[in-house]
Amino acid sequence: MTTDAGEATMREDVPTAQNTDDPPGAGRSERLSALAQQHGALVTLVIAMAVASLSFDTFLTGDNLENMALSSAFLAVVALGMTFVIVTGGIDLSVGSLFALGGVLAAWGSRYGTAVALLLPLVVCGLVGLLNGLLIARSGLAPFIVTLASMLGARGVLLALTDEGSRTYLVDKGAFFAKLGQGSLLGVGVPVWITLALFVLGAAVLRRTRFGQYVYAVGGNEDAAALMGAPVARTKVAVYTVSGLCAGLAGALNAAWLLSGVTILGSGMELEAISAVVIGGTLLTGGFGFISGSLVGVALLKVIQNVINQIGSLDSAYQQVVSGAFLAVVVIAQTWLGRRRRVL
Repeated sequence: MTTDAGEATMREDVPTAQNTDDPPGAGRSERLSALAQQHGALVTLVIAMAVASLSFDTFLTGDNLENMALSSAFLAVVALGMTFVIVTGGIDLSVGSLFALGGVLAAWGSRYGTAVALLLPLVVCGLVGLLNGLLIARSGLAPFIVTLASMLGARGVLLALTDEGSRTYLVDKGAFFAKLGQGSLLGVGVPVWITLALFVLGAAVLRRTRFGQYVYAVGGNEDAAALMGAPVARTKVAVYTVSGLCAGLAGALNAAWLLSGVTILGSGMELEAISAVVIGGTLLTGGFGFISGSLVGVALLKVIQNVINQIGSLDSAYQQVVSGAFLAVVVIAQTWLGRRRRVL
């Protein structure tokens, strides 16, 4: 009796049976490699925060932690949708433009009420994600090319709506929609609570539902997933739609926080989201990843940026240098750990 080839990728929490011919330490080494790949970002985050707290008196203050949490929330929502895409082995370059477009649409729609301010960016950005998924899954086009075209198209629509960026739509500070961005609960900003709730939901969907199993299966081996009856095309369409929805929602929350739809936002956010997901342990090749790791990856990037700001003598360019170098190290480590696990 043979085992389904896609089962291991569908259930990452089920350990693979060790071959009886393996050397005595092979099983332990494989488990250690898997743990390093899964929790390495969390360990690094704890170390980075400990070093920062010892180096800067203002790092662990309430105001600084609150600012980091709020600035992380919007990127985290985008990274949540990106996680689903990357686990399937895809990529979504349109999320930065959709984030900015969602913010402008939300600010414009806020004059007609909170429902319009939230639904308009969700519908528009969700439809863009749906179109991405259909072109990739049904037409067989490369995700890089499709989402790059969507990135440029969404940015063009954004500029058209704002007269080349010269018009800025404002959100009434007294509106209920503004409370979604500027309100707080138990001393924590509402966007942070919304982000945490979305991550709990996302983790449950990816780890505990049949759809989540399909996501892992498609990313692990698309042909094997199709042979075992997984709806490969529908799964791809769904994850790109989720990515578009998350980008639109993040943009709407950001507009509620800033009380305006700022057109220049979102540039390079797609790269930050990809970096956070990969730093969190999700493989760019697909088939392996987890939602909590992406949240840790976002937090780690924000801690690095905050430390550079705390130093004061370094400008923002160093943030990109450090983040890029850190991402390169993580990808190299992931590749080495993946090869080691295959050898063992």
